[in-house]
Amino acid sequence: MIEQDLRDKLIATPEMILEDRDLMKALIAANERAMGANVIDLRGIAMERLEGRLDRLEDTHRSVIAAAYENLAGTNLIHRAILQMLDPLGFEEFLLNLSTEVAQTLRVDCIRLVLETAQRDADPALGRLGEVLHVAEPGFVADYVAGGRNVPLRPVTLRRTLPDTVLYGEASPGMASEALMRLDFGRGRLPGMLAMGSADADHFKPTQGTDLLAFFAGVFERTMRRWLS
Repeated sequence: MIEQDLRDKLIATPEMILEDRDLMKALIAANERAMGANVIDLRGIAMERLEGRLDRLEDTHRSVIAAAYENLAGTNLIHRAILQMLDPLGFEEFLLNLSTEVAQTLRVDCIRLVLETAQRDADPALGRLGEVLHVAEPGFVADYVAGGRNVPLRPVTLRRTLPDTVLYGEASPGMASEALMRLDFGRGRLPGMLAMGSADADHFKPTQGTDLLAFFAGVFERTMRRWLS
């Protein structure tokens, strides 16, 4: 028997039972046992299906909210990195800042700017910029992005790093994933590429969206055009 105090409390606030999912399941199961095995409770079956649909809707709702928060956080990171990128007043400071503050804000381990040039001997002054600048022969960007495959080139490519890559210098063996952003510096100039490398193999994946990185590359591209003019 139920104690009188508990019984009075349940009668006064029956919502306590209705809002407790586990308790309601137990009551429904007890009711089904009381009806016997030869009775099929269609209402109970319908309720179970509706409950399953509700659970799936709640999971979808949580996933949408999580994706929205993740997208907002990514947008804030990109905006902060762009502001940091626009701070330097000199080209050398601009590139060095790219591999330090901007890389830290974007939470990547390496950033490399690839510039194609037809000149065999690069300007010695480029050596002062460190490893952030990678000077390559014409066609390097397209070949590297394609990775030896005959595939259409996209503005932004997310993937695992190539096993034999040397793009990131001494850090190349530790890079597991990368984001490759092709750059167009205008008519009459060879293309370039902005490469971001991460030691986390899941940091950049082909299934991720590229809109934010494409926006970042667009701002970087226009900034570089001013420096190259």
